[in-house]
Amino acid sequence: MLTLDNITCRVAGRLLLEGASVTIPAGHHVGLVGRNGTGKSTLLRLIGGEFHADDGEVRLAGKPRVGWVKQEAPGGAEGPLEVVLAADEERSRLLAEAETATDPHRIADIQHRLVDIDAHSAESRAARILSGLGFDEEMQARPLADFSGGWRMRVALAGVLFSTPDLLLLDEPTNHLDLEAAMWLEGHLKAYPHTFLLVSHDRDLLNATAQSILHIAGQKLTFYRGNYDQFEKARRERQAQAEATRAKQDAQRKHMQAFIDRFRYKASKARQAQSRIKALERMEPVAEIVNDPSVAFRFPEPEELPPPLVTFDAAATGYEAEKPILTRIGVRVDPDDRIALIGRNGNGKSTFAKLLARRLELMGGEVHRAAKLRVGFFAQHQIEDLDPKATPLDLMARKMVGEKPDKVRARIAQFGLGAEKAETEVERLSGGERARLTLALVTHDAPHLLILDEPTNHLDIDAREALVHAVNSYPGAVIVVSHDRHLVELTADRLLLVAGGRVRPFDGDLKDYTKAVLSGGDGSEFARDDRVQLAAPTADNAKPEKARATAPAAAPEADKKQQRQQAAAERARLAPYRKKVQAAETKVTRLEQEIARLEEQLGDQSLYEPARKADLTDLLQRKAATEKGLAKAEEEWMAAEAALEEAASQAA
Repeated sequence: MLTLDNITCRVAGRLLLEGASVTIPAGHHVGLVGRNGTGKSTLLRLIGGEFHADDGEVRLAGKPRVGWVKQEAPGGAEGPLEVVLAADEERSRLLAEAETATDPHRIADIQHRLVDIDAHSAESRAARILSGLGFDEEMQARPLADFSGGWRMRVALAGVLFSTPDLLLLDEPTNHLDLEAAMWLEGHLKAYPHTFLLVSHDRDLLNATAQSILHIAGQKLTFYRGNYDQFEKARRERQAQAEATRAKQDAQRKHMQAFIDRFRYKASKARQAQSRIKALERMEPVAEIVNDPSVAFRFPEPEELPPPLVTFDAAATGYEAEKPILTRIGVRVDPDDRIALIGRNGNGKSTFAKLLARRLELMGGEVHRAAKLRVGFFAQHQIEDLDPKATPLDLMARKMVGEKPDKVRARIAQFGLGAEKAETEVERLSGGERARLTLALVTHDAPHLLILDEPTNHLDIDAREALVHAVNSYPGAVIVVSHDRHLVELTADRLLLVAGGRVRPFDGDLKDYTKAVLSGGDGSEFARDDRVQLAAPTADNAKPEKARATAPAAAPEADKKQQRQQAAAERARLAPYRKKVQAAETKVTRLEQEIARLEEQLGDQSLYEPARKADLTDLLQRKAATEKGLAKAEEEWMAAEAALEEAASQAA
């Protein structure tokens, strides 16, 4: 059992916790949540013994083994498997002692203990954990010095998981993981046999693994039973109750104060007035539930361009002096596309994103881009590369050359960076604030195509929700690479699988992909070859970019040209049908989201009070109308799909 008793803690003079108390039962799985900067990581350091409170006490029942991932990534000549095995210090100590022990009784004790901790299967268990986190057999044997910092942090995570501590402390463990490793970690934590405290802004991970939520706000700790969705509902109800009580108390105060003001100097009423003065002094204010201001993003809107924005034909790409990483790319991106790239780390998702953003050259094939196409590219390294001494105003002014200061300031404010933060040096901004600033910078010129490569790592849950709304409201095309399934599921209309050196459409949803990955596959069974040929050149399209070193032709150039022309004509013939299908599907998705929002509002118990009958009636009527609209939209969708299939079956 873990107990925090009346904890007060300051960091650099800033009060993070004051008189905070909570008790966490043994074996409990707890999600630790709160806005960025509220003290979540500091609390883990307190529990882990690396930091001491100004007041209060941290108590751990018994002598539990506490494990957590330190900020320093491991390194050296040892391989990941060796490092993970060494993380179980008891096993390592017993094996070393077994080699030198001479007392038969001690040798027996050692062997019994090794059996108890399942030491003989340690290597296979360590290998399974590393495999789940993305390390194949060859990678497990390579020296750590060969890996990037992100991969070494995965090794650190694997070591802590392998040692199976009695109290596991995890601080944003998915930040260094791809979608596939995050899926594996979710399953591992669900089955974890001991207590863990998980700091995460990943709503899906918290919903799947947490039995309770510990919330930090207003320098206090509040414990809620249930997962994250249940926490949100309980907190809303608690807030509504507190607001109702506060309103009632305010009315009572006002009434008492009016009596005092009117009668305190009248002899006949002086005693009653004094009584009310004392009652007013004794009246404790209702504890306010901190209602953080919501974060909102707004991407500037680009002017409309005709489709397609980008079309690849048998394209290949890679890095200088290397063989292509991706080949035979046949992908088309239209102005209203919402695409998520899926596939394990190292398969080429970021490579394809860089090709789209013109950060990489073609090594084979061709690509057409709309003549006036602007691309915004968000990547994690950009956050770290920001000028630490510059302010957001400085950085945005460098992008918006010649614009008035008010316009520059307004653009920053669209990403939740108000007047004070706009003039704060970057090195003093939080990770989430720097991420928002980077989003503002990469979208400053209203790109037609926005590429987001792991945009949520530094964003808290509220900011992630704001990003979802911003992407869904954005009229341009969006390509997303993210381990955040909530973001992918709510924003992506289609999935592209990057695997085996190919980029192919994925015929399934994220659940299908999850099942495929957790069963040991890569999802290739759901991928299809859907080669999209180049659009016929028009005034709205740039001339095709050709590879500097074209791959060997598979057919005479004249035949290839004729094939491209025929495919372009066929696609042009089917384009109106595809557009109707896409519009109908988008309408259905929007109506489904609206119904979900209305159902959430109908879950508010206060709606069913007599005083709110009109509100309840209005919501029920709106829900019924939306459901009727959804039924009609689904019929239109099915009709559009049928028309497309019919048209596709007819030769042009």
